[in-house]
Amino acid sequence: MANQKIIAKKQETVKEIVDKIKESASVVLFEYHGLTVNETVELRRKLKESGSSYKVYKNTLVKRAMDSLNIDMDSELNGPKAIAFGTDAVEPIKALSEFAKNHPALVMKIGYVDGTIADSAMLKQLASIPSREGLLTMLASGLMGVVKDLSICLDLYSKDLEK
Repeated sequence: MANQKIIAKKQETVKEIVDKIKESASVVLFEYHGLTVNETVELRRKLKESGSSYKVYKNTLVKRAMDSLNIDMDSELNGPKAIAFGTDAVEPIKALSEFAKNHPALVMKIGYVDGTIADSAMLKQLASIPSREGLLTMLASGLMGVVKDLSICLDLYSKDLEK
């Protein structure tokens, strides 16, 4: 029979995973096997810059946490996996995708983004979304075009009234 201290430690870890999932806007399971120590340090730094983090847990404990939240990711909980937690829905996915371009050992498998399960294809789509700053720049440039056109029209109208 298992030691009570070990059982309590495992229950504490499951609770920690559940809390992190509840606090996160996105959770991504990814394979990291083959990354060097320096590469994992670089990955942690990139994720921290995006307001995210990652941790490696035992798959059985992750499965218990996912089951308690009614999240079905059992198909991907085999082999060594790490979990990235992010307060932003897209930023950790973008950071992992960017890192994976230069490090093919990192493979995003499945995610849980804003309450829905995202497969690897959907994760790739989410990674291609421009950043918040990029979207705001696009909006501002679109609005500038409208303001410019309006000012040209008003100028031509005022010149027409002067005749």
